[in-house]
Amino acid sequence: MSESLLIIAASEADANLYYACGFLAPDPFVFLQTDGRTLLLMSDLEIDRARAQARVDDVLSYSVYEGKARQRWPRPGLTDVVTVLLEELGVTAVWVPATFPLEHADRLRERGIRVTARPDPLFPERLLKRQAEIAAITETQRHTEAALAAALDVLRASEVRGEDVYWRGRRLTSEDLKKVVNVRLMEHDCVAEHTIIACGVHGVDPHNQGTGPIRANQSIVFDIFPRSSRTRYYADMTRTVVKGRASDQLKRMYDAVLAAQRRGIELTRDGASGQAIHAEVVQTLERRGFETAVVDGRNQGFFHGTGHGVGLDIHEPPRISKVDHILKAGQVVTVEPGLYYPQWGAVRIEDMVVVEADGCRNLTSFAKDTLEEL
Repeated sequence: MSESLLIIAASEADANLYYACGFLAPDPFVFLQTDGRTLLLMSDLEIDRARAQARVDDVLSYSVYEGKARQRWPRPGLTDVVTVLLEELGVTAVWVPATFPLEHADRLRERGIRVTARPDPLFPERLLKRQAEIAAITETQRHTEAALAAALDVLRASEVRGEDVYWRGRRLTSEDLKKVVNVRLMEHDCVAEHTIIACGVHGVDPHNQGTGPIRANQSIVFDIFPRSSRTRYYADMTRTVVKGRASDQLKRMYDAVLAAQRRGIELTRDGASGQAIHAEVVQTLERRGFETAVVDGRNQGFFHGTGHGVGLDIHEPPRISKVDHILKAGQVVTVEPGLYYPQWGAVRIEDMVVVEADGCRNLTSFAKDTLEEL
């Protein structure tokens, strides 16, 4: 018998399970792949929908197997029910994801099942995107660009009064802009979580989502990474703009980040070392005078990775960073260098590209050639 793979999770939260069966549910259920066959063990609530929608060979009734388990245990739990299924199929050992619940593993081992965790990626083929997957990511990206454009239209329509920015008679805030972005995405069946619209010093912390008033003449980092509710695929894009006039130093930062990003994209291809690409991006910034250091206990300069994979998860392998990954054709990755200095502000520029044999194809079409002053 071939090796058996067991997943117990909720597919709304577990991309591996959704990839395995194509069925979306908010509560945990059981997926088993064994001897060339795939099956689900589903509750009465979900069994009919699973039989109509899931990409598996069989959908079995949880309540039926719970009844069988009750003949052996008075109050069978989930792992008791799974044990009955495994025994019926002659499965004595299973591979599970690295995130498999320890409690489930312990109970299965007590029932005599050998449980071995498989390191990520659980499905290596998940990292090499099919054309339909690339199309889904691209579609989400277009909606992301439309949402950013809507927010920038608000900035264009706003008015600078001293250091403040006013829109419709009151101070414009990061929350106002995030609402514009998130509503536009919802109109296209996309859901954004933790959208970053960070102005000035807030942007110097790369994952600060931003809050409060938008200030004139300061950098505004827009990092938008929604998931399509229809396809479940993410997109990811970052742009940096200024409402008003940018300082000469901020313009120099922008030009350096853009040059570093273009160099990173130029080097991205099948067989390339993510570590080597990252090192070249760092050197490009350093050659333009932007060093990375810890000053007064705070990181300054460029202190995160250059990129990451995107798909059913917003952060997937491979990485373009200090940890080396070899890129392969079909992977979708971001290229997103940035610079962060409390005294000047923040700049980050991010595109998504598809790795190809002799280079990469950029899935992002939003303008970035100059620091836009709105």
